[in-house]
Amino acid sequence: MSLPLRLFIGVDHRERAAANVLIDSLVQHSSAPLAITPLLTPQLERQGLHRRPRDPLQSSDFSFTRFLVPHLCGYEGWALFLDCDMLCRGDIAALWDLRDDGCALMCVQHHHVPRETVKFLGEPQSAYARKNWSSLMLFNTPRCRALTPELVNTASGLHLHRFAWLGPDDRIGALPSIWNHLVEVQPPDPAAQLLHWTLGGPWFREQRSAGGPLAAEWFAARDACQRLYD
Repeated sequence: MSLPLRLFIGVDHRERAAANVLIDSLVQHSSAPLAITPLLTPQLERQGLHRRPRDPLQSSDFSFTRFLVPHLCGYEGWALFLDCDMLCRGDIAALWDLRDDGCALMCVQHHHVPRETVKFLGEPQSAYARKNWSSLMLFNTPRCRALTPELVNTASGLHLHRFAWLGPDDRIGALPSIWNHLVEVQPPDPAAQLLHWTLGGPWFREQRSAGGPLAAEWFAARDACQRLYD
């Protein structure tokens, strides 16, 4: 019997609308059952899993908590982490099927060198190697045992986001770029399966038109989700 695909979504308290629309879009397009866990910082704090103060360079609530996913899985099996500022257009099971047991972790390997120094709501935009690689991570959790709660609470942001915690014998697998398309950073791609508003999305009043026609697509997905409760 196939088990549900384990998905974890990093949720920022200012982006609850984005998270809800992402979850609905994942469910509506999936051919497989999903087990979706929102990562909420206050809950992880109450469990004693997140103890570090907010870093001045931290732009979202889940900048560090995303790296707790292997621990939350008991270091068993595979799990997918996604930022909440995304919209799914395709079957997430197709991404899941790309798992390679020879890898410790898989992601879209962007070459994103930001020109701006601030992004949504005036949050800092930091430039570093492997920028945005950690915004979608397919974890082979038994090979990510280095990500203990102690490490996640003490290591620097660069150590975590640049995957310096991976051993030298572990390799990072590459996923197709369609599974983490950076809106307004990369040229438009009609084949994109996951849209990622890394600079801020249309759920913010100040960025209603972010992505041009893609903003309208996000609002259409939001409206379809809301109609379920009318």
